[in-house]
Amino acid sequence: MFKEQVTSLLEGALKENPSLFLIDFTITPDFKINIVLDGDNGVTLKDCVAVSRAIDHNLDREEQDFSVEVASAGASSPLVLPRQYAKNIGRKLEVKTIEGRNFEGQLTAATEEAITLEWKAREQKPIGKGKVTVQKKEEILFSDIKEAKVVLKF
Repeated sequence: MFKEQVTSLLEGALKENPSLFLIDFTITPDFKINIVLDGDNGVTLKDCVAVSRAIDHNLDREEQDFSVEVASAGASSPLVLPRQYAKNIGRKLEVKTIEGRNFEGQLTAATEEAITLEWKAREQKPIGKGKVTVQKKEEILFSDIKEAKVVLKF
C-alpha cells in the first residue's frame, strides 16, 4: 500500500516535468525512499526538491514514518537507459560489452536499439612499413552492453 502511494506520487511529479526520468527507485524496510533521477537537460537541485516535496507533502507521517532522498545520477554513474545515451551524443564513452570487449570513442548516434561509437586508431600500413591513422566505427546493441560510462576530462 505504501509503495503504491509513493509510486503514484512519483509518477505525478515526473509528469509535471517531462524532461526528467527515473533511473532508480527503492524503499528500504525502514521506509527510506531513495530516488535517482536524470534529465534530458540535466537535473537541478530545484528538480530534486520539487520531486521530494511532491512525495513528502502528500504522505501522512502519522500513518507511516518515512524519509525521502532524491538525487541526480552522478557524472560517473553508468548509463542505463537509451534516453541517457541520446543526451550524451558528442561525448566520449567507455563501453564494456558482455563478450568482454572494451571500446572508447565518441558517441555519434543513439537509437532505441543501439549506439554508434567512433574513434581514431593507429594501424599497420597495408603496404610498406609504418603506421597510418584510421577512423573506426562500431555499432553496439544495448543488449550487448555490460556497462557504459561517460569519460570525464579534467
